[in-house]
Amino acid sequence: MKKVVGFMVFTMVFLLSAALPVFSADVAKIGIVDFQKIIVTSSAGKLIQKTLQAKGDEFSQKLQSMQKEIIELEKKLKRESMVLSQEKRNEEGREYRIKVNDFKQSQKKLQRDLKTLETKELQKMEKAVYEIVQKIGKKEGYLLIIEKKTAGVIYHPGSIDITARVITAYNKISSK
Repeated sequence: MKKVVGFMVFTMVFLLSAALPVFSADVAKIGIVDFQKIIVTSSAGKLIQKTLQAKGDEFSQKLQSMQKEIIELEKKLKRESMVLSQEKRNEEGREYRIKVNDFKQSQKKLQRDLKTLETKELQKMEKAVYEIVQKIGKKEGYLLIIEKKTAGVIYHPGSIDITARVITAYNKISSK
């Protein structure tokens, strides 16, 4: 009886030990890509940031010149308010309100234009980066590659982060 139980235990252990390598033979290869890091460190990302900064500065200068006109008109109104007739004051006040309204509309339009430009440039970059990631994933046999921020990754070991390789590949492509 002891021999039969011992044989059964030996057989179970042997079967389980033989089956374990089958279940653990395929290790899932997972990668992480940090798109924000690509934007900040890649040459194309830096160029986009520089372009957006230049456009922002240009828009800011336009708004500042409009604001100076408004301030000058306001000073003129205060200075001449006592000597102008009621009709002339109303006309100058109306002109002032129109300029203030134009300033606000221009400010909104320029902000919208800058946001549109940023979105357009980032979408082009994102498309190129995703194509690179797909090539790396297929070539190196990744099971899954996820973007760090949008996937909600809280922790990951540094060994699965392929962002540096994606940046290198993207810099090669974008420099052409």
